[in-house]
Amino acid sequence: MKEEKIKSFDRGSALSIFSSDRKEDMIALILAFILAFAIYFID
Repeated sequence: MKEEKIKSFDRGSALSIFSSDRKEDMIALILAFILAFAIYFID
């Protein structure tokens, strides 16, 4: 009976400049907040 290797799902990207997904998510959240703030108050 052959043993099958379980492939782990890699959701990371080789192009990511961040060391962790959590840091990437936090930066994206902060940038989205800044953009929304700018659009709301500048318009």
